[in-house]
Amino acid sequence: MARFCYDNGRTMITPSNMFLLNCAAHFLEMDGNGSSRHSLIDQTEKSLKGINFWTWSELLEALKQCQNLLPATKSSVMLQCILDCLIGRIALPSIASPYTCSSDSSSFQFSCDTSIDSLKSSSSQLTWWFEDLLFLNVDLTDKLIKTMVSLKVNHATIYKFLFYYHKSRCIGAATAEKHKITEVVISLLSLLDRSSLSCKGLFEIYRVALGLRISKFYKNNLESLMGSQLDQATIDYLLAPSPHKRAYFYDVNLVLRLVQAFLLEGGSLSFTSRLKKVTKLLDSYLVEVAPDSHLKPSKFTALVLLLPDYARASYDRVYRAMDLFLEVHAGLCEEEKRSVCCALNHEKLSEEVLKDLSWNSKFPSQTVQMALITQQSMIKCSLPETHHLLTFCDSLFCSNTKENLGKEDSETKKLRADLQGMHWKMMGLEKVCGTMQTEMANIMRSRLSILGNARSVPKLCS
Repeated sequence: MARFCYDNGRTMITPSNMFLLNCAAHFLEMDGNGSSRHSLIDQTEKSLKGINFWTWSELLEALKQCQNLLPATKSSVMLQCILDCLIGRIALPSIASPYTCSSDSSSFQFSCDTSIDSLKSSSSQLTWWFEDLLFLNVDLTDKLIKTMVSLKVNHATIYKFLFYYHKSRCIGAATAEKHKITEVVISLLSLLDRSSLSCKGLFEIYRVALGLRISKFYKNNLESLMGSQLDQATIDYLLAPSPHKRAYFYDVNLVLRLVQAFLLEGGSLSFTSRLKKVTKLLDSYLVEVAPDSHLKPSKFTALVLLLPDYARASYDRVYRAMDLFLEVHAGLCEEEKRSVCCALNHEKLSEEVLKDLSWNSKFPSQTVQMALITQQSMIKCSLPETHHLLTFCDSLFCSNTKENLGKEDSETKKLRADLQGMHWKMMGLEKVCGTMQTEMANIMRSRLSILGNARSVPKLCS
């Protein structure tokens, strides 16, 4: 400042001192009293006209100085100018790395950076700048990412940088700093397109966030993002331990929230195929958590009922999970067992599972009877003559009451006997059909033999 004042308004302005000079000039009101020659403010701002010719290292040096002067430069036009230039170079597809000499491009001109940084090995075209920007504090990172979003930089690249930034900056950081970094990163992730996010990375950030006890607002935002990508998850992601002082093994409430968040994303063209993946994942999760003796029946039932019936093509794995749950929770009353099994769709059970269920004493009698009736319906499709038996069984089922469990047991035995009779009848018909097919084959062979002999007679005569 002294050199400027005593050298007739002249001083060396470089990327490394530009922002400091500009801040000092504003503080000292050095506007030159209308003369641009003696206005240090004008001189520092005009020097930005050559920013496109700055090297990558000079841009970083200017940004570092600007960061040191925050918050004085946070709303500065000069700061926004350097961010725009920085982002332009990051997004330029023809440049893989600024650490090699570059020719003129359509948007920017680059000089060859001959500093020691040029010795760095060339990395991916999309991620070469990640490590260079790790020095940015949370406030400047927030401004950088919001500018990148407004300039429509690829969201997948932004997500990768945020994940890299969060993971790198949290190493060795104090708890308060980790807390702030995590909350800012979550808020920035919410600005990105859901399809650009990675389920694995979101779960990793979530594990860090749990240890920091971030506010409920940011936790809900992160869970919403995780739920939107639930079709990418594996069973290991969902097996999160239960919160402190909770008896059950796994955090079932988290899975309930994630699936609900996923269902809110419905409406896209690919939702049906994604729903199938989530259904398969949830059924695997049911089998994993069912043996937990501390898991309440209401929570287990809530997990089963999370997805609509049309989402499942088969209920076989749901049955396996219920079988495990009832085995561990043997002390449940009949009414509690019925509430657990209420979501079981017998029409979507395989023949093998239906047969197993019809003899499974762990299940309530009403569920067992439904399995028997469903088996009879399946037999009816191939044996129309047994329609009167199905009608009889339907009338028995409709007459069941909660007050007469003994009667239910006798009716179940009767249903089993009727079903066994139907099976024997089916086997008898199959045997008759087999005999008829054999006889028909013998008749056809004899006819062909006769025809062959008849054709040979004229040849003998000639």
